[in-house]
Amino acid sequence: MIERLTGTVAAKTSEGVVIDVGGVGFFLEVSAVTFRDIPPVGEQATVSVHLHVREEALQLYGFSTEEERELFRLFLGVSKIGPRLALAALSCRRAPDLKRALALGDVALFSSVPGIGKKTAERLVLELREKVGEVGLGGAGAGRPGAGVPTEEGSLALARAALIELGYSALEADRLLAALDPARPVEDLIREALVRRV
Repeated sequence: MIERLTGTVAAKTSEGVVIDVGGVGFFLEVSAVTFRDIPPVGEQATVSVHLHVREEALQLYGFSTEEERELFRLFLGVSKIGPRLALAALSCRRAPDLKRALALGDVALFSSVPGIGKKTAERLVLELREKVGEVGLGGAGAGRPGAGVPTEEGSLALARAALIELGYSALEADRLLAALDPARPVEDLIREALVRRV
């Protein structure tokens, strides 16, 4: 089992990142949060890794923190949540904020992720609420369920909100998302915006 990779960042694209370890390039799919955390091409990076085994392929997923990988694995344990949907959810907020949302029973946040309907979001919260416990309930933004959820709908609005959560100004987020196709999945929009920023 591959647990961690340390090497040189060989590429950062909207599809993911490539880490060169001893002359071998490992392609990793990552969330928008991890994409931003990974240093520029040519610099050293260490990522936690999850190896997903499928009948036709072995896929690697990379995470900038152990906490994000832990949450990814919890998401995979929920019915109808695969790696793609798990990454989409992780792209909307950082792991501590997502754990707080689960603890608060914030169904609205998770149902706003493209591909996760209300019933799946309810199941996700129901199954994981106790597993994350009281984590971070005293933190900022924990005052009410739905705090920080964008009032607008659509992938573009969600991507804009996620970029702001990642530290970009509203003006910068709008600039990065300009001319991108609003019909694309939110995680694709975020990654493409971050690639344009690099």
